[in-house]
Amino acid sequence: MISDPDSLRDAAFSPLPVAAVLREARSRIDPAEAEILLAHVLGRSRSWLFAHDDYRLDGEAARGFRDLLERRIEGEPVAYLIGHRGFWRFDLHVTPATLIPRPETERLVELALQRLPQERELSVADLGTGSGAIALALASERPRAMVIAVDVSAAALEIARGNARTLGLANVEFREGDWWAPLAGQRFDLIASNPPYIEERDEHLRQGDLRYEPLSALASGADGLDAIRAIAGGAPAHLRPGGWLLIEHGWEQGAAVRALLLAAGLVDAATERDWEDRDRVTLARMPAAAP
Repeated sequence: MISDPDSLRDAAFSPLPVAAVLREARSRIDPAEAEILLAHVLGRSRSWLFAHDDYRLDGEAARGFRDLLERRIEGEPVAYLIGHRGFWRFDLHVTPATLIPRPETERLVELALQRLPQERELSVADLGTGSGAIALALASERPRAMVIAVDVSAAALEIARGNARTLGLANVEFREGDWWAPLAGQRFDLIASNPPYIEERDEHLRQGDLRYEPLSALASGADGLDAIRAIAGGAPAHLRPGGWLLIEHGWEQGAAVRALLLAAGLVDAATERDWEDRDRVTLARMPAAAP
């Protein structure tokens, strides 16, 4: 067994087999993460590692893996180390300029698709798009929809644009600005958002992977609801009659978000749970036009 990760330095002179490298790495970090990092360095799949556990790393590969292992031990997210994260039906490029897409957000996508009929043209907006996860998922599933993705971060929008190009999605437009500012005078059939919703003094912001993600995409005011207040307040001016607003939020915020949407003049507010049975997405709609 390798005594410590620094022993990987010796691989330049005595190449180490995959099995030995993984055995040590799995003792230091999550086993699946160790496999993902080594597969990334070797340009192989995780299944390839299992079938070739006697393959020996050369010096360059050993040094590259040692660097990623040490950075992961320090807490840097795997998605940033390898530069991508799976979401919906595709793999997205991510950097520290973007929030890392979470599986919980796929629940928002599912709920949005239920309210977006396939047979007609639609207008959709994604507020705070980050890597483009929500916008690109909706655009891919509803090719007749025009999706406008908004973010205040120019760096995040560049990543999102790149993801759209990679996926070959032409029905997405990207605009820079704060929440509603880039959408003046426009109304939509559906607006979705995964805004920041953590309380700014929450201790979790200084722990684990969250330390590396953009704070502006995580925290929003003393109670975590500042961004949601802004979105709720502006929604009536940007929704078509009967149009839907869907917002992802923290598991304890459902009642507060419903109250904000109803106070803004929306109707039929309800909170849906994620696959771990926690409040995750609150939605409401604009009243239908009078007959």
